[in-house]
Amino acid sequence: MESVQIGFWVIAGLVVVALVFDFMNGFHDAANAIATVVSTGVLKPHQAVAWAAFFNFIALFIFQLKVASTVGKGIIDPSVVDHYLVFGALLGAIAWNIVTWYYGIPSSSSHALIGGIVGAAIAKAGTDPLIGAGIGKTVAFIIISPLFGYILGSLILVIVAWICRNKTQRKVDKWFRRLQLVSAALYSLGHGGNDAQKTVGIIWMLLLAAGVTAQGDPVPSWVVVLCYMAIGLGTLFGGWRIVKTMGQRITKLKPVGGFCAETGGAITLFLATGLGIPVSTTHTITGAIVGVGSVRRTAAVRWGIAGSIVWAWVLTIPCSALIAAGGYWLGRALF
Repeated sequence: MESVQIGFWVIAGLVVVALVFDFMNGFHDAANAIATVVSTGVLKPHQAVAWAAFFNFIALFIFQLKVASTVGKGIIDPSVVDHYLVFGALLGAIAWNIVTWYYGIPSSSSHALIGGIVGAAIAKAGTDPLIGAGIGKTVAFIIISPLFGYILGSLILVIVAWICRNKTQRKVDKWFRRLQLVSAALYSLGHGGNDAQKTVGIIWMLLLAAGVTAQGDPVPSWVVVLCYMAIGLGTLFGGWRIVKTMGQRITKLKPVGGFCAETGGAITLFLATGLGIPVSTTHTITGAIVGVGSVRRTAAVRWGIAGSIVWAWVLTIPCSALIAAGGYWLGRALF
């Protein structure tokens, strides 16, 4: 892979833009980690975001950089990467995040970034640079991650209901208000571990293209630390428009349901991150919440709201790809 001549300030500017995306990822996806713990009344909003942000950052010390490797080298051929492509990819992802945040739609920041990378690559070189295996497993997990979340969330609730069958509702709520702190922490670990690495991956892609980092070298530690800090700060500032949708509009949750949804979602995220697959935390927790609600009764889930969220999932990759393609040409015109 030949390096591209990219000026220091261009690299620095794009790293800043990538960190802005990472911050927005935490801001946009904060609801995924805290909606259930806020809606059940276990923590107040400012307590919940601080709790989630701390564990977003702590994930730095737990997960290997397998997702970063997939994003940096497994979605498109690294040889086509230049600063225009990275700019277009980030612009597409950020623009889609802003649109969905404004309308309170819990879409996927992860798939917005993947769509942005794909769209910018196609704008530059057509479909030849696309790596089918990397894109295929990412797209497959649009279905698999919410399905896993659904199955695990509902299964855990059934197990918990059987274990607590002879306990009073008051006693169950008391215990699960405490246990939900653990499940929220686990989910935030999974969120930080999977999502921060996506930004690590795109910055790594840029550094490889510019020749700052050699092909066989590890990701610079400053990149990893900054990305985990940025997503944690984004979570700390929160995304309150989306909290209501995730925590109340899909289905009403009690502490035991919140615990089951977060635990099912966390297991799914840990599995995907271990396999190096960039998944959507939004898809995962939505599937888990729907699974918990459907165990109680099918009518407990507001399927119209869930359906509108699914449409956002379907549109995320093509819409962010289209914006990113325009961003690529805009970048060429600007610098």
